[in-house]
Amino acid sequence: MIVSIIIPVYNAEKYIARCIRSAMNQSLNKELYEIIVINDGSSDNTAEVLKYLSSHITLINLDSNMGIAYARNEGIKASRGRYIVNLDADDYIDRELLYVESMFLNMNPEWDAVSCDYILVDEKESHIQRVNSRENPIACGIMFRVERLIDIGLYDPKFMMNEDMELRIRFEKKFAIKHIELPLYRYRQHESNSSKDLKKKEKFGLLLKRT
Repeated sequence: MIVSIIIPVYNAEKYIARCIRSAMNQSLNKELYEIIVINDGSSDNTAEVLKYLSSHITLINLDSNMGIAYARNEGIKASRGRYIVNLDADDYIDRELLYVESMFLNMNPEWDAVSCDYILVDEKESHIQRVNSRENPIACGIMFRVERLIDIGLYDPKFMMNEDMELRIRFEKKFAIKHIELPLYRYRQHESNSSKDLKKKEKFGLLLKRT
């Protein structure tokens, strides 16, 4: 097992099947990666959708909504791969992402993690624009060496938002994230994006400043 894809999901019945299909259809040999989905106490029909895909994933069910940082940590703890990739439930990935990023880490043992560029897409998956992840980083599409994440203590479950920024601050104090200029991640923009919750964003933005 080389790569573990970690997918936390909370009330994403509309998008989760597309997300998982993109993980299933990677060019990397299927025996070399696993898909771990953490159902973070969803109250919609997410659980029903996951039943249809249960033979392709490792499913972790949380009894209540614990937050994305906690859910990601549970996925990482259950993983078997040398490398970890986070994928949000409303996004999807290019079929070459696992192959390309794992190849870079395999061939550069001194690299701690590697990120790729991403493409903003709308509800219909039409491309809006390509984004340089070095200039505008996001949580997902980064492949980490699992031991580096363990070394810094994984995600801080206090953060219900901005957990990626908080982890990145701690990670880059000790390790480096290299960058590949290939747009291998698809970041979906829609009205339900958690980043559009301004009050929540402000609250955890203040918490981030204290770290």
